[in-house]
Amino acid sequence: MDTQAFSRRRALVLAGTAGLAATLPGCGRGFGGKGADDGKIEINMVWWGDAQRAEFTQKTLDLFQTANPGVRVKTEYQDSSPYKDKLAARFAAGDPPDLMAMRFDSLREYADRGTLLDLAEHAQHLDLSGLTAPARALGEVGPQIFGVPSGLNTISFVVDKALTDKYGVTIPNGDTWSWDDLKTFAAEVTRASGGKVYGANFEPWTVANLLVFARQRGEDFFTADGRLGATAGTITAWFDLTEGLRAAKAFPPAGFIDQNNGASPAQSYLAKKSIASQIIPSNNLLGYNQACGGNLVMLRIPGETTRRGQSIDTPALWSVAANSKHPMETLKLLNFLINDVEAARTAGATRGVPPNRAVAEQIAPGLDADNKRATEFLSALQNEKLPPSYPYPVGASKLTNILKTIGTEVEFGRLKTAAAGEQFITEARKAIAG
Repeated sequence: MDTQAFSRRRALVLAGTAGLAATLPGCGRGFGGKGADDGKIEINMVWWGDAQRAEFTQKTLDLFQTANPGVRVKTEYQDSSPYKDKLAARFAAGDPPDLMAMRFDSLREYADRGTLLDLAEHAQHLDLSGLTAPARALGEVGPQIFGVPSGLNTISFVVDKALTDKYGVTIPNGDTWSWDDLKTFAAEVTRASGGKVYGANFEPWTVANLLVFARQRGEDFFTADGRLGATAGTITAWFDLTEGLRAAKAFPPAGFIDQNNGASPAQSYLAKKSIASQIIPSNNLLGYNQACGGNLVMLRIPGETTRRGQSIDTPALWSVAANSKHPMETLKLLNFLINDVEAARTAGATRGVPPNRAVAEQIAPGLDADNKRATEFLSALQNEKLPPSYPYPVGASKLTNILKTIGTEVEFGRLKTAAAGEQFITEARKAIAG
């Protein structure tokens, strides 16, 4: 690899983020700071997650550093909420990390500004032959590759069987249930518990949830060429669905869920036994099941029998900075994370099923029960014909806040669902158009 070519790459500043640079902390978990100079090559790797993921990540990196004693990997992580801004601040300050977890909705934004390395140009250092075509496509923008899935996952519905058993409610067949079946089931839990437990809850403003719903209606929420493919009618139907669940008391009443409650499994209303079921990423089954007492049942998303909406996705992509000071070592680390069996075995499934399918098959027998369940769930889906998942268009990272603002107005009855559908499409098109 021509390292001089890397040193000539221009560090492009992300628009609108320069003011964030002043918020960078000095070191540790907050992103930023320099390690001691002991002659080793230091790679900076940043990502989001919790302490459990940090523990597994460090054990994996210990293996790499043992095999590569001249390299030290300095890791820094954040909770998911502040990660996006802090990563943007690093680029704005001209100090990008070498290897980073990249949000799926941000990949094109960074790639289009020239800040990420085109991995397709470096096949001699990064072997992606073990990835299936759908897995590779998650990081592709045209012929270029700007990210590699850190793991594979999908969204799933989990039900606390301890609660349903307690109140005598039968869990639906997860292979055949509809959205109406969800309403009937969840409302029955609420009624049987005397309102102590609400049957279900999920975030109407989570794009991954809405994306599946749109596909079930025959629409690509995002198209392959980076456009918004959903219609106002689908967004209206989505809000009709969630408000119908609320009206049936299948969902908690407006304002019951504190949006600032925290995102970890332990902080969830599922763990508090306030609700009996919700949507989670499949790779988070272990954390949620531990937090909920070990009785979660994993189901597909409702409504999958007419048209398929679920797809193979990723919790995050690994991307390399175009301006990395140590590109060869960073690619070597990425290749290790993707293709080394011991690395995958040590990491477990906190980032999802390994994207290299042969590696995933080799480590599956040794996984703990929850991670094995999540892996088998995803493997079964990979054997089915599913709709493709495309990198989100530039500007898509703004859609969550747009959905949250509009969804809150709908939840409290200040905006009709039809008006909400039209408003979302208008604002989403503006966001994606730039």
